[in-house]
Amino acid sequence: MQKILIKNIKGLVQAGEDIPLIRKGKDMQELPIVKNAFLYLEDNEVIAYGKMDDWKEIGSSSDIEIIDAEGCFVLPAFCDSHTHTVFSKTREEEFVDRIHGMSYEEIALKGGGILNSAAKLAEMTEEELFNSAQERIQKMIACGTGAIEIKSGYGLSVAAELKMLRVIKKLKATNKIEIKATFLGAHAFPLAYKENHRGYIDLIIKELLPLIAKEELAEYIDVFCEKNYFSVDEMAEIISAGKEYGLIPKVHVNQFTILGGVKKAVEMGALSVDHLEEIDQEDILALQNSNCMPTFLPGCSHFLGIPFGAARKIMAADLPLALASDFNPGSAPNYNLFTIWSLACIKMKMTPEEALNALTINSAYAMGLQGTHGKICLGSKAPIILTKAIPSLAYLPYSFGEVNVSRVFI
Repeated sequence: MQKILIKNIKGLVQAGEDIPLIRKGKDMQELPIVKNAFLYLEDNEVIAYGKMDDWKEIGSSSDIEIIDAEGCFVLPAFCDSHTHTVFSKTREEEFVDRIHGMSYEEIALKGGGILNSAAKLAEMTEEELFNSAQERIQKMIACGTGAIEIKSGYGLSVAAELKMLRVIKKLKATNKIEIKATFLGAHAFPLAYKENHRGYIDLIIKELLPLIAKEELAEYIDVFCEKNYFSVDEMAEIISAGKEYGLIPKVHVNQFTILGGVKKAVEMGALSVDHLEEIDQEDILALQNSNCMPTFLPGCSHFLGIPFGAARKIMAADLPLALASDFNPGSAPNYNLFTIWSLACIKMKMTPEEALNALTINSAYAMGLQGTHGKICLGSKAPIILTKAIPSLAYLPYSFGEVNVSRVFI
């Protein structure tokens, strides 16, 4: 049995036996921190924690790894509730196109964007996709990520979507951190179906969904509800079909335009609505009467130069919100959630405490892990971050671009 004592912790963050499942509104400012603390783990299960004055030795100190965390913080690992971690190649050529003035939509209309990734992915084997994604996941863990949701959506054919989902299933089986799979076949219309939306929707509903259910390849279903992609009615039809197979909706919506997708997604029981760079009062009213988690993706806003989500407006309406990376090769090639924490503070005017709640308990909720992740409590085996020695918790988002992780316990 592996026994670890982390002692002299400057601040033990988000620790307690009464941490709520979500924090919302003004309560997002709340963040319990035990100062001058200890944390005792056995096989990475939390056995005891508290103030150093209350520490009582358990067993022989000779068989315990003792870590002196003077000047360091310990916090629950981040939950990244929206990623596209399985992809083929990077798309830096589109990055240059945008510098030259092309918009995301213009790049997509000329065959770039999602269709570009789909074409490249079709050429790769499952093994190649798995190996590249595994490397990315190890980098994500090193930056403090302890749970990841991964979407398909760069396949856009029966064979390629199944290939992606099988890779995600293999990643789930070979990594100790929690990984959730989302079927996003409705990410874009393939070129062959550009003028035949009905044909592609039928392919998703009649061919892909039964196979995904048979192989148990996904927990969630997602649709990119946006102008030039999937309409609200198309989204609703696909989500409804997915629910028949037990898939829970998590929806891309309001990235560029407001189409009414938030209200419809809420009506259909979506666990989260993600992007929300654009939002109106009707969307907020729909969210207020729901259990749906609004999820913002500031890395995408930063990279594409589009509006950042109105976090303060959401919290003023007594709503919760989560933050995620949207890690993908086209619009958010960043997996470091410390950077997302910084962007939320700098661009969305969230306090460090509010943003950390959005990256821990609220993002855990957004991927169905609210009972186990995003907090430090007795009996928990969820991943934990030990930081380097830093002057304060606020230093973590302040020092944007710097990774202040000393160790991640999984």
